[in-house]
Amino acid sequence: MPTAGGRLYELLLHHGVPERGARLYLAACREGPQTASELARMTGMHRVEAYRFIRQLEVSGLLRTEGRGPMRFAALPPEALLDRWIRAATERLRRLEADRTGALADLDSGLLDLNAEGSRKFAVIEGQEEIYRFVNRRIGTAKSEIRASVPGLALGLAINGGVDRAMRKAHERGVKIQILTDIHHATRSEAKHFGSFADVRHSVHPLTARSMVIDRAGALAYVSGPEGIGGTSTSQVAVWSGSPSFRSITDDYLRGLWRHAVPADRRFVEIESPRSAVLPMHTAGDRETFLRLQEIAALGMKTTGIDTLRFDLPELIGAIGRQIGHQVSENLSGETPEEVARSLADYYTQNALGHLEVARARPLTLKVTNCFACVRHSTEIGRRLCPMIFKSALEDQLGGEYDVSAPDPTRHAQRGCLFTVARS
Repeated sequence: MPTAGGRLYELLLHHGVPERGARLYLAACREGPQTASELARMTGMHRVEAYRFIRQLEVSGLLRTEGRGPMRFAALPPEALLDRWIRAATERLRRLEADRTGALADLDSGLLDLNAEGSRKFAVIEGQEEIYRFVNRRIGTAKSEIRASVPGLALGLAINGGVDRAMRKAHERGVKIQILTDIHHATRSEAKHFGSFADVRHSVHPLTARSMVIDRAGALAYVSGPEGIGGTSTSQVAVWSGSPSFRSITDDYLRGLWRHAVPADRRFVEIESPRSAVLPMHTAGDRETFLRLQEIAALGMKTTGIDTLRFDLPELIGAIGRQIGHQVSENLSGETPEEVARSLADYYTQNALGHLEVARARPLTLKVTNCFACVRHSTEIGRRLCPMIFKSALEDQLGGEYDVSAPDPTRHAQRGCLFTVARS
């Protein structure tokens, strides 16, 4: 054992550095940058054996290479190494202090690690903050799958509680995550956020229980709070258990809802482009056109005795698209579909409507990016509007009838829209 640097030698061993590695590091500290052969000779080791430990010290950052031909190895200054150990120890102490309350709470509630046979003990967790802290720790131990039901209005609370971050890290570890929620206009952005790392579905049935199943380790269910009899977040109470029967009941509840749920992407399309929509009419401030429409609507409602008039939104978008196409065709030229398409591309560029290009000649395929019609809050408008614009423009310019496909509803806004043109 080296005599010089004895205290440092002991610290190196204490921090997991092998005995031979410690000798090599101290030799480099004393003598400065040395070749592998020189370090081996100084420490009385075979060169091959010394080089193996030198590589380990490189990986751990205790040695670094300098120069070329021959390559020399310099030691991390001991003061820098000690500072690193102090920072690591401080961080471990900080984590231990942060986990102290939760660890003691688990012990007080009787929630120890579940054994192979499965503990039947229940843990009662009280208060929103404690529940999220507990859930995040459990998500951090997940190995294969997580299933959860969360009412849409609670998604924002879950994000504030850090559940999304814990689930994203689990997803990065390869854990499969399924989330049932109710997706509406008010909860759409939160649902899309969770959908970036989880399989999210819209429940067509009421979510009567907020719950979660993690692997085969256990299940959690809320018994009060906003999803139960309590009225505030501080009165929330949840129960966790590794009991096989409790987990099975919770799992059956989630699977039953999942079978009938609607994929989130399809639900987003339904919200952004509903089959029908109520159009409210207000006299004050409306222009003459809308005043006339209001008179016509009022007359029809009075005649039929109905109190709500509904308009088919996709049909309305199509009518607008046809009119735009008629107007655009007056500025186009060409005698073939491809020539008209290229003229249309020039028109888009000149009028800052987006970037349109002919992606393929056969079948004629148009690609549009940064489209004026793909508005941020309702990308489905562009998906229905643009095919009708192209169809009307082609038919007006060339005669005959054309079919123009609509792009993929789940990807067109992010990757650009592809439209295939065919003669009817």
